[in-house]
Amino acid sequence: MKITTALSYSGGFKEAARNVVEMEKAGLDLVWVAEAYGFDSPSLMGYLAALTERVEIGSAILPIYTRTPTLLAMTAAGIDALSDGRFHLGLGASGPQVIEGFHGVPYTNPLGRTREIVEICRDVWKREAPLVHEGKNFTLPLPAGQGTGLGKPLKIIAHPVRSAIPIWIASLGEKNVAMTAEIADGWLPIFFIPERAREVWGGALEAGAAKRHASLGELMISAGGLLAIGEGEEVTKLRELQRPAVALYVGGMGAKGKNFYNELAIRYGFEKEAEIIQDLYLAGNKKEAEAAVPEEFLELTTLCGPLSYVKERVAAFREAGISHLQVHPIPLGDQTNASLIGAVKEMA
Repeated sequence: MKITTALSYSGGFKEAARNVVEMEKAGLDLVWVAEAYGFDSPSLMGYLAALTERVEIGSAILPIYTRTPTLLAMTAAGIDALSDGRFHLGLGASGPQVIEGFHGVPYTNPLGRTREIVEICRDVWKREAPLVHEGKNFTLPLPAGQGTGLGKPLKIIAHPVRSAIPIWIASLGEKNVAMTAEIADGWLPIFFIPERAREVWGGALEAGAAKRHASLGELMISAGGLLAIGEGEEVTKLRELQRPAVALYVGGMGAKGKNFYNELAIRYGFEKEAEIIQDLYLAGNKKEAEAAVPEEFLELTTLCGPLSYVKERVAAFREAGISHLQVHPIPLGDQTNASLIGAVKEMA
């Protein structure tokens, strides 16, 4: 497995970027850069490209509603050029609260939009012909009767470093996961429990794989969790650091019946707990919602404990088909982010 991490913003972006440089020296293979509704991630990824030499850089994720398909393609090609071919384009639908609330864009047809965006990006990068696309969500150029009527098919002016940039899709629902397994280079799940992955995701992944073109190769998967290595209860208690995030996603990322993460927790077997967490969170009782997150859920989605235990967790993720182990290092004592990356690199 390759070792990846998500860029931490603790201490500020520039400090986080310096940490990436040190982790790169220790063997970090890929760093994911998020974009929720904070700073835009392409600016940050360009900065990382200038500071690093080997580590790959991925967006996790660029929301599909906030940019045109061609701008997504141009952005990916630009960062790929700055990094000498080290970029991975991670795409996702985000959710209605962010897309409609912060961006003011209708949250419609996420699967269809994603499929067309992937097609358009790949056509832009190949640069085989002027871009023409006729779909349900996007028509390029605009058809007669829309706009000025002056649009015409164009090629990207620049020549991309690569004609195929890896595309990852963050997906949770069965139809979305099946589509990911069919058309994407990689899959970005969240709260991945390796021991229950086949039960929850197996059918969707197999359905998508049956339609997958051989030229795409095997689907890459990036998943993992908090990483802490050491003896004693103080180490295993570090799993608690994930409790607020689980409560936020399972409880607050969407309304009743419209929360993808809540549905995932239910599919993992935490139906009663998912309902309690959501009811508490939506009622404004965030601390109580956090307390309702099951200890078992935290343990199964993290890698915190003695060296031997962490090795077992790494092996479980490998057995579940993870190609890119995503870890979030928590240094203890004289440990550093880089030393923890080095340690887990040896296990992978």
